[in-house]
Amino acid sequence: MAGRLDGRVAIVTGAGGGIGREHALLLAREGAAVVVNDINTRTGADAAAVVEEIRRAGGQAVASTDSATWDGAAAIVATAVEAFGGLDILINNATAGGNNDLWRFTEAEFDLTVDVNLKGYFAMIREAVPHLARRGGGVIVNTSSGSGFGHPSHSVYAAAKEGLVGLTRTAAMELGRFAIRCNAIRPMAVTQQVREYRENTQKWTRLMDLTMGPRTSQTDDDALAPRMISPFVVWLCTDAASSVNGRTFFVSGNRVWLYSEPRPKTMITTDGAWTLDELDEVAPRELIAGLTNRFRLDDHPDLQVFEG
Repeated sequence: MAGRLDGRVAIVTGAGGGIGREHALLLAREGAAVVVNDINTRTGADAAAVVEEIRRAGGQAVASTDSATWDGAAAIVATAVEAFGGLDILINNATAGGNNDLWRFTEAEFDLTVDVNLKGYFAMIREAVPHLARRGGGVIVNTSSGSGFGHPSHSVYAAAKEGLVGLTRTAAMELGRFAIRCNAIRPMAVTQQVREYRENTQKWTRLMDLTMGPRTSQTDDDALAPRMISPFVVWLCTDAASSVNGRTFFVSGNRVWLYSEPRPKTMITTDGAWTLDELDEVAPRELIAGLTNRFRLDDHPDLQVFEG
């Protein structure tokens, strides 16, 4: 099982199935000792079974069923330190969230989604950093989502996952001096959760196609298998990616995109403070020329009916 990550210790949250399982298996094949973390209450998740797979193949792994929460994060990191003596790699992969019209989400649904996809990731990073620094550096990979670019029915999930990109950039800046790298991926793979998502989003299908383009359901499931995501994620954890920090990648099938970082595009200035009259005159010509409201679906009035 010796490989590119021989002697290193990794934690993968949400690793009892799906994409996280594939991360854990490949990390182990490359020589890392792996903490397979999952709460085992989601469909198909079984951390112990993944650990057994790794051990049968000659690798090292232990299971953790603690939740990746503010309190649970310490227990997950402690499992790695107690079992393997330290920590070198953290892959934040756990996720949760549902679909609904923006005005129908409950506070409980909001809190669950943000707690898992943003607060929990922060908690894991917070607990991991001292151990990574003591080892002379390490790697953090956060699982964001293309939903952050805008995703009808996924308003809360999109907010949490795009907040995670801001966290990734900031952590990279703050932790880089300790030789700790932090990057994010936006994966697209067909998992059990995606299949359930397809069933639950039929009412939004037309709106999604109009605002987002063709969806995952219109692609080849085999080409989007979870195992297709893991090679790039594991590569980010190797020394070959030592120059990569604070970046975001879209990973889908056999394709990997590096996203550009936001930069100012156009600026207008005036003496003193702007007045509304000045903005009426200058902004349309010098600041917002060519911009349109892409979401005025005037040609599709059926989509504009509000159902309270």
